Amino acid sequence: MTRKELLGDIKRIVIKVGTSTLAHSTGLLNLERIEKLVRSISDLHNKGYEVILVTSGAIGAGMGKLNLKERPKNIPQKQAVAAVGQVTLIHLYQKIFAEYGKIVGQLLLTKDDISDRHRYLNGRNTTFALLEQGAIPIVNENDAVVVDEIKVGENDSLSAFVSSLIDADLLIIFSDIDGLYDANPHTNPNAKLISLIETIDDSIRAVAGDAGSKLGTGGMATKIKAAEIATESGTNMIIAHGENPNILSSIVNGEEIGSLFLKSKKNVKAKKHWLKYSSKKIGNIFVDEGAEKALLKHKSLLAKGIVKIDGKFEKGDVVSIKNLENKELAVGITSYSYNEVEKIIGKHTKEFEKILGYKDYDEVIHINNMEIIGG
Repeated sequence: MTRKELLGDIKRIVIKVGTSTLAHSTGLLNLERIEKLVRSISDLHNKGYEVILVTSGAIGAGMGKLNLKERPKNIPQKQAVAAVGQVTLIHLYQKIFAEYGKIVGQLLLTKDDISDRHRYLNGRNTTFALLEQGAIPIVNENDAVVVDEIKVGENDSLSAFVSSLIDADLLIIFSDIDGLYDANPHTNPNAKLISLIETIDDSIRAVAGDAGSKLGTGGMATKIKAAEIATESGTNMIIAHGENPNILSSIVNGEEIGSLFLKSKKNVKAKKHWLKYSSKKIGNIFVDEGAEKALLKHKSLLAKGIVKIDGKFEKGDVVSIKNLENKELAVGITSYSYNEVEKIIGKHTKEFEKILGYKDYDEVIHINNMEIIGG
């Protein structure tokens, strides 16, 4: 099949640009490249595509605004520069997009916005509302307030979460490399570009660890992680070189550019995808061998198979289900709080009412509220 046939009908596109695409080696913004990027995105929008831009660059923009010669070293300084840079960056985007008659809206997200189910759904609804109004959503991490996310490459995962959030057809990640190679192209002249990746397995992960950016993105590992998240949610993903953003139209038209990661043939429901990749686990439930076998057969978790628990979770929280060797078997939304589960560990369902004084559910975690890891 041709690349165009593999991509199928495309309507909604997420485009991720990182620091290596947006900034010069000095750390300051590459204004010429940003102008080309905005023009290319505007042209796609004119053709009828819905486009969401996930962008890095807040710290680079802040450095320019504050006349800093070096990238800040500690977290408070990075956050302060990012706070200035976020305003500068969105103003720059707004100004250039306006030249092409486009309206933009800004969404600043953190991991908590993704892991909290209500905030996740609110973000989804807001993004859809922006698209319905004909606006171009511009998404970035909220670097001014988060501590553990100010690191290059995290927006790879963020762009994949955004793709899942809004049911994107295609995620394009611009990098400082043409795609995924079978060896490190910076050190091996015989390295070959892998044009099509149908399944992400250990061999692909191994190759990714040795074929990354020289600008400190942590190699291709974050991009492979993003590919796993995106493809399991039903989104095709392409890694391409961001040096010339004008190739956007060619990519969407199906030309053989970069590395294409094909979406999974499994129909993973949005809720279970969120459970697996996005949710924040509040505690752990440990199960015996019998319950482990039942879970792997996609059965609900009963109190009878629970051996012990860890963490103070409440009804409706997401917990990790593990075997006695501490291997994660599944994640799920619990129907009972930790103090209720403590009382019914190892008990039959029919005993719940006598022990608790009530029985709201037969299962501690129903299979419909569970995602089996690797299952």
